[in-house]
Amino acid sequence: MEVILKQDIQNLGNKDDIVTVRNGYGANWLIPQGLAIMATPTAKKIHAENMRQRAHKEQALRDAAEKLAAQLAEVTVKVPAKVSETGKVFGSVSNIQVAEALEAAGFNVDRKNITLVGENLIKQVGDYEAVVKCYKDIKATVKLQVVGEEA
Repeated sequence: MEVILKQDIQNLGNKDDIVTVRNGYGANWLIPQGLAIMATPTAKKIHAENMRQRAHKEQALRDAAEKLAAQLAEVTVKVPAKVSETGKVFGSVSNIQVAEALEAAGFNVDRKNITLVGENLIKQVGDYEAVVKCYKDIKATVKLQVVGEEA
C-alpha cells in the first residue's frame, strides 16, 4: 500500500514523502492516526501540485534571505552599553541588545536567530561578531561595535 506521509515518522520517512508500507500498518495505524493518507492517483496529482507550489514559495523565501544576508554582511552595527571608566560593560551584551541595534539600523531580525561568536560573553567595549540565521541554511556574519552609552 502506498501512502503520503503527513508528518515525519522515524524509520519510515519525512513529511510529504510517498512510501510503500504493509497494508495493515497503513490501514490500521497510519491513516486512522492521521499520520498519512492513501496515495491514490488523484491524491498523487494534488501532492505533486502542492510540492511544485511549495518549491516556488520556498525559492522566493530563499532569495529574500540571501538578499538579507548580503546586506547584513556589509553592515557594522553599534551596540550601546553602560560601561565603567575602564571600558568594562556592566553585565554583558546579549542577542537582545544586538536585535535592538539591528532593528534601529533597519533590519527586522528575531533575537532567537542571533548567535554571538566566541565562547566568552561580551563584557568589554570593542569589535565583535554575531551570526544571524536568515533561513534554514543561510547565515550572515554581522560586525558589532560595542560602544559606551552616552548619558
